[in-house]
Amino acid sequence: MADSNEMTINLVVLGRTQTGKSAAGNSLLGSSDFESHCSPSSVTTCCSLGRSCRILGIIRRNGCELALRVQVLDTPSYPHSGLSKEQVRDTVRSALAHHFREEGLHLALLVLRADLPLCPDESDHAIQFIQELLGPTWKDFTAVLLTHADKAEEAGFSEEAYLHSASSTLLSLLTSVQNKYIFLDNQKSIIKEERDIVLRKLLNFIRQNNYQALPLFKHSKE
Repeated sequence: MADSNEMTINLVVLGRTQTGKSAAGNSLLGSSDFESHCSPSSVTTCCSLGRSCRILGIIRRNGCELALRVQVLDTPSYPHSGLSKEQVRDTVRSALAHHFREEGLHLALLVLRADLPLCPDESDHAIQFIQELLGPTWKDFTAVLLTHADKAEEAGFSEEAYLHSASSTLLSLLTSVQNKYIFLDNQKSIIKEERDIVLRKLLNFIRQNNYQALPLFKHSKE
């Protein structure tokens, strides 16, 4: 909390190359802070922090409206086309401790593409990576962000039909994080109304942790 009338939430986006991590970060911020474009190699090579302006009309506590600020840490992909796992992990770990050491991390967003199947190896690698970053309580502080939901919709899948047809690997992952997931329409995410819906869902996930953030100093020194 920056003051009694304002709340700041700290988020980090994690995922593979070309899943739309940076674009998702921009959508959450309502800006274009992070470089995002199609590329045959990993675009993001270092961590960068983006901050939103004050957002009104999203959250109320104790009968009072609070202004919301969103901070998003964009990260290199894992696996990365030019960096080893250890380099990516150490870079992200250091940035998390540097930017969020005072307030902690409210939520890690594992970014997956809704229009591509999730393979067991990919899921295992992602989970292991997040566990190494966040520690044993990672499930409480992780949500899945399914990007390119517009492409799944174009293929005739509603959210309910998509989950009904999803692989056991994806369903198992969603279950492990207590079904904290959000579908992100890449075409609509820049619209304020759509962004507000996503932010309210994220705040609901954070509310499940009683607005507590994950301390980072323990994991930053491992």
